Formats: sequence, structure tokens, C-alpha cells
Amino acid sequence: MSRHSKSFLLSALLALSTLVSGLGTSCSAPLGGGTAAPSDPYWLQTVKHQGTSAFNSDPSSYQVFRNVKDFGAKGDGVTDDTAAINSAMSSGGRCGGGSCNSSTITPAILYFPTGTYLVSSAIDTYYYTQIIGDAKKPPTLLASSSFSGFAVIDADPYIPNGWGAQWFSNQDNFYRSIRNLIIDLRQIPASTSAVGLHWQVSQATSLINIVVEMSTASNNNHQGMFMENGSGGFMGDIVFNGGKYGIQVGNQQFTVRNLTVNNAATAVSGIWNWGFTFQGVTINNCQVGFNLATGGTTTSNQTVGSEAIIDAVVTNTPIFVRTSVASNGQLAGSLVLNNIKLNNVPTAVGVAGGTTVLAGGTTTIASWGQGHVYSGTSGSKKFVQGNIVSANKSSVLLDSAGRIFGKVHPQYATYAASQFISVKSQGAKGDGHTDDTAAIQTVLNEYAGCKIIFFDAGTYYVTNTIIIPAGAQIVGEAWSVIMAGGSAFSDQKNPRVVIQAGAANSQGVLEISDMVFTTKGPAPGAIMIEWNVHDPSGQQGAAGMWDTAGTNMQYSQCPSGSVNSACQAAFLGIHLTSGSSAYLEGTWVWTADHDLDTSNSSDISIFTGRGILSQSHGPVWLIGTSEHAALYQYSLVNAQNHYIGFAQTETPYYQPSPAAPAPYSSTSSYNDPTFSSSMNMAWGMYIQSSSNIIIFGAGFYSFFQNYSQTCLTTNTCQAQIFNIDSASSVTAYSVSTVATTYQLSVSENGVIHSSDNDDGFQETFTAWSK
Repeated sequence: MSRHSKSFLLSALLALSTLVSGLGTSCSAPLGGGTAAPSDPYWLQTVKHQGTSAFNSDPSSYQVFRNVKDFGAKGDGVTDDTAAINSAMSSGGRCGGGSCNSSTITPAILYFPTGTYLVSSAIDTYYYTQIIGDAKKPPTLLASSSFSGFAVIDADPYIPNGWGAQWFSNQDNFYRSIRNLIIDLRQIPASTSAVGLHWQVSQATSLINIVVEMSTASNNNHQGMFMENGSGGFMGDIVFNGGKYGIQVGNQQFTVRNLTVNNAATAVSGIWNWGFTFQGVTINNCQVGFNLATGGTTTSNQTVGSEAIIDAVVTNTPIFVRTSVASNGQLAGSLVLNNIKLNNVPTAVGVAGGTTVLAGGTTTIASWGQGHVYSGTSGSKKFVQGNIVSANKSSVLLDSAGRIFGKVHPQYATYAASQFISVKSQGAKGDGHTDDTAAIQTVLNEYAGCKIIFFDAGTYYVTNTIIIPAGAQIVGEAWSVIMAGGSAFSDQKNPRVVIQAGAANSQGVLEISDMVFTTKGPAPGAIMIEWNVHDPSGQQGAAGMWDTAGTNMQYSQCPSGSVNSACQAAFLGIHLTSGSSAYLEGTWVWTADHDLDTSNSSDISIFTGRGILSQSHGPVWLIGTSEHAALYQYSLVNAQNHYIGFAQTETPYYQPSPAAPAPYSSTSSYNDPTFSSSMNMAWGMYIQSSSNIIIFGAGFYSFFQNYSQTCLTTNTCQAQIFNIDSASSVTAYSVSTVATTYQLSVSENGVIHSSDNDDGFQETFTAWSK
């Protein structure tokens, strides 16, 4: 059996505060703060590493954790460490080099102790890799003055003499994370083209705590990041100093949180997209903040389709946003600005060539948009280039500065290795076969709140509900996997929870990072996560998720076009119950549409009932994706106080054969939508009786009908995809759809017609409010 198809992927890195509401039996007082001495290395360097890849052909010898110094790197700033780093990256028959499109069975952490690592050519990243530096004192990758290569770190290398061919398919370039690194280009002559990160990636990817240092000379040719394609994705807490461009980006969609650019000619250069959300932006002393290629409203001329920017502070920068062409009274790329503080910024929005659209100065832009705006049940578009509806932001969603709250990925930098407990050291096997249910539950019962619980790399098979008490802090290694299977999860009429996050109405800490939750099918009755915990009073954002794959469903078992009951992966992905709060960042709730471990990534037909169901009264922050479930990707029922951005969904490729909800049934106890012969495709988002919901960037896509794409050109792959009932209070900004006749419906009656909003490959409306 192998984990090849990843039938149900739940990317999950859950973070909470440090307040503990319950304790395991091994202690009488909570863990408290970290005890590492200032001179101690980061705990990840010194903790015992006994992680394995359960379905590798030789799991006993395959090495998951790789300290680059063990492969000969010196980190002294003098020795050329390129060969040693690339050896650490590639050893063990890993997936890369252009001969392997994807693989989940050769995961690795490439670890950099503190130091300065001189490199003379690119670090080419292999599939399923985390590059992690010492979080206490991040190491530096120093590009030599004679550096030769596309970028210091290259996530999708171009094949020499390959006529544009690359190692990986950009839209399937999953499983990458880079954390705690400084990339320094300043030894490279300012006139030489140099790139810190070539980041052409897709979902289940992240950049966290990255700094790129570049030349500040006039007319220099350095850039912090180049991204020309992909289907992302999340990045956050990143800083770019100097350069021609801080970042130059083109991708279907991305969420960027807490971006800082200082002293660049252009902070953000937008090449193309279907939708980007920037949440929390700081720009200082640049010539242009956002320089956007616009005006392409056809598939053959795709430019920046949708740019949504919230909570920015821009200082001493002549132009905040500059588009390449004027709108001239019609949609030519959607733009939304919300809570933008300008300090000595003469032009807020302008057009290349000098035309000012919105004057700047020292001022605050509350809510401004450029594009088509709608309200209520009227399908009449109104082109706006001015103030637009300003959503009511509940105070529970905001930080002390009045910005949408954000939480840094927990890394436990101040904690000592002795403050962690390994589940393998306590008897769990993680071999993908042994039933680890009892061993895992015992560790949680004994050590929740007492130690940080470390899931060594591996696949932990469980056959019953795992109860994680409020108070637990959990961290994985290279996306450690909990895989549910067996008779307990076999009945969709009697669904059972795999991971119970806190008891009903509980409060306290619950941190889970770098974990994957999946099923060994069939598991049609599995609810992957029931999220019950609420952050304690005064502990904002104390419940959350980030970054996170395995099943026995392969192409041979579940080829596309087949309807096999053995290929039912889960009943529901995530259930946020009414008493919970949640901060979910970079959370990918995925039902696989192709087999990542076949040579050609073959299409497969695997079935999950539902994506994310939220009944939470809030606060909830959802920054992630939910794809390919049979009934819906997001369902909000009696929900309150939600911030959602960027939400990206795809309708199952097999529909309408079978038609929704098959092979599942609509269940009234879960407030499921009902379906008919005319309403036979999964909803991207379905909202019922909910209030204070803010959607700040979304992409709802329907690419296929039964694996055929003939419907793409006529926008008839799906009739409706995004529904809000008349009882709900929702404000939606920057929403893009693909191949859907109606972009937004009210009470299942189509309102916004896609034909009015051509914006490239996708259609985009700028704002809708009730």
C-alpha cells in the first residue's frame, strides 16, 4: 500500500496562544515560556531525529532531516558551500532534475544552522522540501560576486537547452516551505541581473520569515523574488530591502501577508494574475509601490486581473499604485484598496504616463475600488473608479491598530529541545501500517500542556478518534501525517471525527504545526477535523491552522471516469463548530484530482463529501483553499465575524458524472444544500443565515464537465458557484470565477452574469454588498 494519490489532503498548521486550559498527567503546571539559553542552537537542530518516509522503498535508511553541515557545508562565509547544499538537497533518490514530475515519498527538511553560506550557483529545490534556518539567528545565503544561475533558491529550475521546459509542472508544484533565511545579493554587481527567489509554485507552499538584501544603487538589476506562473499559495512575514523590484509576480492566485519592501525602485511588480490578496503591506522609500500590468481582458492577453490590498502603510513613495493602461470607464483589471495609510505619497493611484486617478498626500484611503460594483439582487453592473462599500469589520477581527489580525507561524524559537516530547520515543511507529491510535492518545493525555508534542516524520495510522485537548501544542516534521482508516470511518450515514480539536465549548491553547491529516480509503464517514476550541478572553487568534497528505487510493484503483465506492475519501474536511474560533492560514483542504506518485500524474476520481463547514460565531480568519468536494468547498451556516481572503476553490473535475451530491447525500443535520437536475455541481461557497462576513479576494473555478473542457469557452461548465441567501450579511471584494455562467447568486437565483466581467481567462467583479 502506498500513500500515492493523497486522496484527501488537509494542510494544517494550527496555532494558538500560550494560555493552557488543561494539563496532561505528567505535570502539575503548564509548560510556560521557552528555557533555551541565548547561545543554544534552535531546538530543531538538537532534537533527536528519527523521522521516516513510511512508503519510501527503503524507509529504514532514507534520511528525512538533513543538516547541511553534515554534508560538508561550512557556513563560514568564505568556503563555497554550493555543492554541499545541493548534495544535501538531492541525496537519497529524491524527486527533481526534470525526470520526476512529483512525489510524496521522498520528503526532506534541509536545515541550515546559523552562519553565512557562500553560494556561487543556484540551490535547486526538489519536490516535497522544507528549507528551514535557525529561527533564533537566521542564517545567510550569500551569493558570491561571480554568482551564476537563475536565482539563489530556485523552486522550479529551467532545463538547460530545454526550450522553456522546467523540472515541474507549475500548477502542480506543491509542497515547498522556506523559513528563517536571509538571502544576500549585495556581492553581485548592481548592474548584473540577480534574483533571490525563483518562486514558481502552487498550493501547499509557504515563505515565512525571509529577508532578501539587494543593492540600493540607482538603476540596479537586483530583484528579491521572481514568479512567472503557478497556482498558489501563501507567503508571509517577508522583507525585501533594495533592488529594482522587491517582488515581481505572476500566478493564478496568491495570499501575501505582512510584506515589507524598503528602498526598492518598485516594491511589487504585477505581471498577471486571476486574483492576489495583499494583507498588511509596509512600503518605505520606493519609487512605485505596486506597478501593475493591466488592460488584458481576453484569454490571449492576460494581465493583472484582480489586486486587493488591505491594511497598508506607505511612506515617502511618489506613487502607491500605477497601472499600465487607463480603464477609460470600463473594466481593465480590478483594484480594491482598503485601509491604506499614505505618508508623503503624492499619487495614490496613477496610470503610466503620468495621469493621476486618485490623488495621494498624507491621508488614509478607507475603501476605494476600480471596476464593476454590484448590490443586492440587481445584476446591473456599475463601473466605479472611486469610493466603494466599506465592510463592517467586527472589532474581534482586528488587532490593536485596527488592522485585520494576523498571526505568525509558531516556531518555538525560545524553547529548548528538552521541552519537546517525541511520539516515536513514546511508542508510536509512524510506519503507515501499525495502529498508532492508542500510542498517540496516551501521549496527548500525558503531555498536553506539559511538553510540546513532536510528531517525528512518518505516517501514523489511526482507527478511531484522536482527542486533542485544549492546551496541547503539536509540531510535525516535514509534514508528518495522521492517516485515518478502518470500519469506524466507513459509514457516511454515521460520520465520525478523526481529529477532535478541543472538547465542545473549550477554551485554551491548541497549536498544531506542519501536520497532514488524511485517510486510507475508503472512509466515507470521516470528518477530518472537528474544531471546537475557542481562544481565551484577551488571547486573540488562539486557535488556528497552517501548512499540511496519504491514502491507498491510486490510479490503478480510482482511474478517472470511474465511480468506485472504495474511492470515497471523507465525509467532511473541517467543521468549525458554533462555539469555536479559528485562525486558518495556508490551509489546503484538497481531494486529489491526480496521482502525485505516477510518472505522468494521472487523473483520478476520488470523492469527498464536503470541504469546510463553519458554524462558528467567530472570530474566524480563513486564508486558504478548499477544493474538489462533492457538495461544497465552503459552507457558512449561522456563522458570524469571518474574514476570508484569498479563498480559492475548484469544482470536482468528474461532475456532473456523477452529479452532485453523489456519491454522497444531502444531510439536513449538516445544513447541506440540496441539488436538482438543473443544480448538479458543487458550490464553491454557500452562505446561509450568516452575518459580518468579509470576503477579501476569492477565486471560484469550474474547469471541467466530466474531464472535458469544451465548456470553458462558453462559460457553461457550471451555472452557479457562489450563493448567499437573503438573510445573510456579506461583503465580497475582488471575486474571480472561471467558466461559470453566474458569478454570484442570491438565494440560488443568478445575479452577477459572468459575461459582464471579462477580465482575462477569468471574470472578475470588484465588489458586492447586500
